[in-house]
Amino acid sequence: MAKSKVLRKATFNPRIKTYLLLYGTLLAICTIVGIALLPFYFLLAPMLIKKYFNRLKAELTTRALCFEKGVIFHVERTIPLDKIQDLTFKEGPLLRYFGLSVLRIETAGNSGQGQSDLTLIGIKDAADFRAQVLEQRDVVTENRYNQPSNEDNGNVVKLLGEIRDSLKAIEQKMGN
Repeated sequence: MAKSKVLRKATFNPRIKTYLLLYGTLLAICTIVGIALLPFYFLLAPMLIKKYFNRLKAELTTRALCFEKGVIFHVERTIPLDKIQDLTFKEGPLLRYFGLSVLRIETAGNSGQGQSDLTLIGIKDAADFRAQVLEQRDVVTENRYNQPSNEDNGNVVKLLGEIRDSLKAIEQKMGN
C-alpha cells in the first residue's frame, strides 16, 4: 500500500495558552473547592498548558486526518477521510475575544448525538484547513466509489458468469 503524502500541517495559535489558563480560572471560580485550589492551579497550569500546546499536532494526508494532543491523557488518532461526516466550528464569547475557534470533527458511527470524535482548538486559518479537509475527503470518496479496482472487476465478471450459467440451467429445465 502506498504511503500517504502530507498535504497540510496545521499550525496552532499561541493564544490558546492564555485562553486555557483563563478558562480554567473561570471554571475554578464557579466552585468553592475550585477557589481554594486556585493557588495550586496557577503554579501547575502554565507548565501543563505549555506542554499541551507543544504536543498539539494535526496534519491532513491524502487519505486521513492525523492528530496528537494531550499531556496527562495523550491521544494520537488517525481518522480516514472517507469516515468524516462533518467539520463544524464552535465559537463562544471568550474564544472570539482571543481570536480562536474550535473545529469539531464528526465521523460515521458516532456513539451519541452532538458528540464529536475530535475537537481541536486554535488552528490558524481554521476555515481554510476545514475547506481543504472536506475537499480531500470528496476526492477520496469519489475515487473509492467511482473507480472499482481490477480485483473488483474480476469478481463482478465472475459473478455475472455464474448468474448467466444459472439462468441457462433454469431455462433448460423449464424447456423440458
